[in-house]
Amino acid sequence: MEHTGTTRRTQAERDAITVEIGYALCSAAFLAALAFGVVAGPALLFELPHAVRRTLVVSGVCVASVLFVVRAVSVLVRFGHEAGAGSRSRSGSGGQPSQPGRTNPDS
Repeated sequence: MEHTGTTRRTQAERDAITVEIGYALCSAAFLAALAFGVVAGPALLFELPHAVRRTLVVSGVCVASVLFVVRAVSVLVRFGHEAGAGSRSRSGSGGQPSQPGRTNPDS
């Protein structure tokens, strides 16, 4: 099995991806829980007719599910774009030195 055209990720890049996935899932879960509480909260706090209560809870689950997916995907897509831009700038095309405070030896 041959891998052509791909480069191996460094440990720091793998760690950054892991942290970003964790952040995406945690922030999405928090947003989903908050949205569910806002939409379905009145159904759980007050005595409402069964049909209204069921509608609020089902609506809360739907809104929470959609927001969870949207938040997780948006965080990961944004990270992918930022990581892609960062890897292009490290390819040695001039630009900024790799470490702040150091000068480029070719300048």
